[in-house]
Amino acid sequence: MAEITAAAVMALRQKTGLPMMDCKKALTACDGDSEQAVVWLRERGAKIGEERANRATEFGRFGIYCGLDKDCGAMVELQCESAPVAGHEEFIQLAQDLACQLATGPAVADAEALLDQPSPSHEGMTLREQKDDLFNRIREVFNIGRMQRVDGTCGGYSHNASTVSGVLMVVEGGSDEAARDICMHVAAMRPAALTTAELDAADVEKEREILRQTALQEGKPENIVDKMVEGRLRSFFAERVLLEQPFVKDDKSTVGQFAAQNNMEVKQFVHWELGRE
Repeated sequence: MAEITAAAVMALRQKTGLPMMDCKKALTACDGDSEQAVVWLRERGAKIGEERANRATEFGRFGIYCGLDKDCGAMVELQCESAPVAGHEEFIQLAQDLACQLATGPAVADAEALLDQPSPSHEGMTLREQKDDLFNRIREVFNIGRMQRVDGTCGGYSHNASTVSGVLMVVEGGSDEAARDICMHVAAMRPAALTTAELDAADVEKEREILRQTALQEGKPENIVDKMVEGRLRSFFAERVLLEQPFVKDDKSTVGQFAAQNNMEVKQFVHWELGRE
């Protein structure tokens, strides 16, 4: 059996980031072969991961790939077990790498297929290997939740405070800063739709009837009630429709007006809150 030196153990620790005792066990099991020891540690980590797979992952963040200099965008939900890990530099990098590869790599049907693709930041590794190596060092379960890729120039924003949310927005024209500002507005105000036409027609009709009955009960003449109702519906739309909402940075303008002032057209947005469908 090969002699397991302290230098060999330290070298393996520096390479894997794992505890000294784990590295010594791996080298001992692999007769001092450091390359085999890396494989041994990965396989051992995979087994531990399988045992812990059912643990709750209620924390995390959104990886976002966006920019007006890019022709597509993507957002990926990456979940973990604790808040400190959600803020870990390498966890953040993994979330970003997942979004980047989803946007720029071959089309994938699910998270498993995405994990088998190359890591954008770790040359020679797949995303799965990057994820497994991080698990080996942190020993928390990571789960990939929702994923979405969109065509077109995009803005994006990730909010990581009391509520963790991600916004991806397809735009034409404007600037990265203006697109980000509207994405921040979406995260704060949670609009239900981009335009009035995209609201659920049944919900709009229900609100219209409520307003009509209220106006009649107020004694308003029936011949002007319908016009009054359409006027009052503007408040309903201003609460729920992105382009009709008062802009959070300047409530004298709507979001639609702010976009127009910045020569930008908002085409689509996706807003997710962590763990909520």
